[in-house]
Amino acid sequence: MKMPNYHLYLTDDEYSQVIHCLVELKNKMMEQGRYTDVIDEVLLKFSKAKKKKIRITYR
Repeated sequence: MKMPNYHLYLTDDEYSQVIHCLVELKNKMMEQGRYTDVIDEVLLKFSKAKKKKIRITYR
């Protein structure tokens, strides 16, 4: 079964906040001595994702 694709549309501020939160989570897990492999994968996928500008119109 194919996994569904999800699309996130974030502003620059939201994008930087997500990166910051992921790094904080990784640091907390490292302090606890837990594995951070999954967070590393998410950070890589998130940073390699294409950025697309969209126009939002309000009615």
